[in-house]
Amino acid sequence: MTYSRVVDAVVDDVLAEEDSMTAEPPLSRLDLNLLIALDALLSERSVTKAAQRLQLSQPALSASLARLRTHFSDPILARRGNEYDLTPLAVRLLEHTSTALEMARRVFDSQTDWVPSTSTREFSVFGSDYGFATAGQAVSKLAAMRAPNVKFRFLLHTPQIIENVDDRLRSTDALLIPHGFVTDLPHLNLRKDRWVVIVATANDVVGDEVTMEHIRTSPWVFTYQSRTAFTSASRQLQELGVEPHVEAVVESFLSLAPFVAGTRRLAMAQAGLADLIVGMGGVRAMEPPFEATPITNALWWHPVHTHDPEHIWMREQFAEAAAS
Repeated sequence: MTYSRVVDAVVDDVLAEEDSMTAEPPLSRLDLNLLIALDALLSERSVTKAAQRLQLSQPALSASLARLRTHFSDPILARRGNEYDLTPLAVRLLEHTSTALEMARRVFDSQTDWVPSTSTREFSVFGSDYGFATAGQAVSKLAAMRAPNVKFRFLLHTPQIIENVDDRLRSTDALLIPHGFVTDLPHLNLRKDRWVVIVATANDVVGDEVTMEHIRTSPWVFTYQSRTAFTSASRQLQELGVEPHVEAVVESFLSLAPFVAGTRRLAMAQAGLADLIVGMGGVRAMEPPFEATPITNALWWHPVHTHDPEHIWMREQFAEAAAS
């Protein structure tokens, strides 16, 4: 049975029961298939393309759009020449609609007994390339052996995701990020890591060791640099009274090597990535001249997922990967 037919059956049952009652909550009269139509319309910004995506006739989807316009008292799609633009309300609905649809899918995809070896579940995890290249790749290898049809989708996080992490994690399985950015959510500690300094092999200023003078006077490449996006190492430099001269900012730890190679720039990366970064060539990893505070990487999730057997299995893979 298709997802839309399941939704139809549930809605019909709810309506039949509610017809016998004198007071009806407004939600009981809504066709949840409109959520599917709304998501396609907002994503495609075209009735024709949305109908093709849903394998519906154009008149059928036009009828759904008319019902949506009546419900919201808003055109949703506003014509501009030969194209359509989202109205201000539609722009606000865009993110909420995809989240609501994903949650609805999870409700109807839930099973009493979940068998990993035959499942086709997809887990989505936000994080940085550091988390993906360390814990993420280890988990994907474990899962491939035990559940060959299960897929992991690793998505790069953004400052906006961290700022709204509670809402984001309702429709996403987890966030892979060190302590210091997220609080008051369930989490699983994975592994501790230390920091190293990335220096060009051709750097004629830095010899066999990095000194605090090098730290103060060298130009830098930072990974992330904003109010909500930073590394504990860069924050610690400021706490030590060092205001680094930053020549470049990249939102990827694995991009550090080409920005440092052939220059006098310095950068800091996790020791767990050192082999990968050095392997790109032109750089070396050295110990910092100060006691850099280690980081503890962790897997964070929303409480709604805590008792989900599929989610529990996913967390077990992360725990085993971290232990090994």
